[in-house]
Amino acid sequence: MKKYIPHIIFALVVGAAIYMILTAEKQDSRKVLNKRLSFRTKDKIPYATYIAFNSLNFFFPDANISKNNKEPGYWDSLSIYDDRQLLIIVSPYFMPDDNELAKLMDFVKSGNDIFISSLFIADNAQKAFKISSTYFDYSLLYSSRGEDDTLHISLQPGFAKEKIEYEYPGRKFSNYFIETDTSRAFNLGYDNLDNVNFIKLKAGKGNVFVHQAPLAFSNYFLLYKNNMSYYENAMAFLSKNKKQVVWDEYYLNKRFENNNSRSDNQEKKGFMSVLFQHRGLKWAFIAALMLLILYVLIEMRRKQRFIPIIKKPANDSLEFVKTIGRLYFDRGDHRNLSRKMSAYFLENIRNRYKLATGQLNENFIKALQFKTGFPEEELKSIVGFINKLERTNVTDEQLKIFHLKLEEFYKKT
Repeated sequence: MKKYIPHIIFALVVGAAIYMILTAEKQDSRKVLNKRLSFRTKDKIPYATYIAFNSLNFFFPDANISKNNKEPGYWDSLSIYDDRQLLIIVSPYFMPDDNELAKLMDFVKSGNDIFISSLFIADNAQKAFKISSTYFDYSLLYSSRGEDDTLHISLQPGFAKEKIEYEYPGRKFSNYFIETDTSRAFNLGYDNLDNVNFIKLKAGKGNVFVHQAPLAFSNYFLLYKNNMSYYENAMAFLSKNKKQVVWDEYYLNKRFENNNSRSDNQEKKGFMSVLFQHRGLKWAFIAALMLLILYVLIEMRRKQRFIPIIKKPANDSLEFVKTIGRLYFDRGDHRNLSRKMSAYFLENIRNRYKLATGQLNENFIKALQFKTGFPEEELKSIVGFINKLERTNVTDEQLKIFHLKLEEFYKKT
């Protein structure tokens, strides 16, 4: 029964995880508005700019439309020295450094336009444009405050006397200008309190359009009722003869380390905070974690390793000798065995004492006795047996005596 306990626990955990996920999906079955402020052209969530970017072909049919992620002066599709170009920047903050701002102004003075829609405009840019806008704490962009407000904005199209008003029930975040240079600024748009939030500035041969309600170009705003006409009327202020239109996301990607950047808490948030925002993902993660812990606990159990049976080592040499002995004993070929013993004896004489064994005569016996010190009579008996080996049969007793004499020779020499 014990071996089935891990499987039962595993099945219960899996069942509980499936139940929690299904319950979470049922609770989240109603559609919830994604309130993340993306401003990116690739996203189709409410507060992204997918529709605005993909509508540029209708407003500028003769222009090449592209995107940019590089700093001013290093563009792929724009040139500071060319004209009839348009750069569109839609970002919650517009914070160029002095070098970037100088290149942007050179771009405009060559006969090009820049359209900037941003809640926060850096001080150096405000000074260059001779404008002043209210302070906007854009840490609010990443909080829950102000989410239920309604954005009210209006445009003063062309020379019309009446303003055209627009609204949507989404996030309100917008800003407005406190002061502008009336000698070079033209008011084009307002908020619900008639504060100016959209102006046109003349610079050299080109124009700078500054807009302070970037959510007006979000997917949610443009798709709400007839708000698409706000975008059409805003783009109508720009000339249609553009040959190059670039949507810029450089300032959307750029990070700054100053007091105006995101709060430290927001920067420190990782994927876990995003994961736990969705109930289904949260419970799936918890279930996976529980299964991992269960697996570790089960595998931690002490397991008895199989102990193999070790056999007693066999004496192969002894077995070989016994096998050879049985072979010769069964066959009874004593002469053959004596011949091999004689060959081994003579090989030993040649290698050890450097004596020739071609002729086994008196001279050989005396030379061997001189080198070994073995009794001459015993040597004559051994050599005589070897010489007669091919002419007579060998009995058991003769083989035994020959073996004993050889063993005695090996021991004493």
